[in-house]
Amino acid sequence: MKIIVGLGNPGQEYSATRHNTGFMAIDKLAGRWAVTAWRERYNAAVAEYRGEETVLLVKPQTFMNLSGRAIVPLAAFYKVPYEDIIVIYDDLDLPAGRLRLRLKGGSGGHRGIESLLFESGKDDFARIRIGIGRPPEGWETANYVLGRFSPEEASAMNQAISQAADAVECIIKEGFNKAMNKFNKG
Repeated sequence: MKIIVGLGNPGQEYSATRHNTGFMAIDKLAGRWAVTAWRERYNAAVAEYRGEETVLLVKPQTFMNLSGRAIVPLAAFYKVPYEDIIVIYDDLDLPAGRLRLRLKGGSGGHRGIESLLFESGKDDFARIRIGIGRPPEGWETANYVLGRFSPEEASAMNQAISQAADAVECIIKEGFNKAMNKFNKG
């Protein structure tokens, strides 16, 4: 079993914001896999996909900065080792639309990842970072990440979200190293 977590904030007011690219990638996978049966479990929206391997799609409902409080109990309940968890989230340090896959490591300042590291005490989960770029000069970071994509960004971001879903499918079928080689371009 694998757990695929998309980080974001619950609520309609956040649904299409930069900070919710993780939720968007989970929704993309759910659409591809025709997953529609969501339930609330351990402070998260959870849906199950049974393909070659059982996969849980997870959207924490704790708000970004407390994501670990949803992920850790789910991993414990399903007895899933952290090596079988993939977390998808936005990254200010990558240009908008760029993907970066990584095993292990720190938070890079991302509060959702900090929460997971703190709550679990582990860093050996896979990460798919979706670049959202830096805020324009004069913008507060919080306003930027909680803002919506500009029309100029929308196409690149939709493509990046689809590529993040492609990367998850590649990881499941071919392993993380092959996925890194394929998607960590440029």
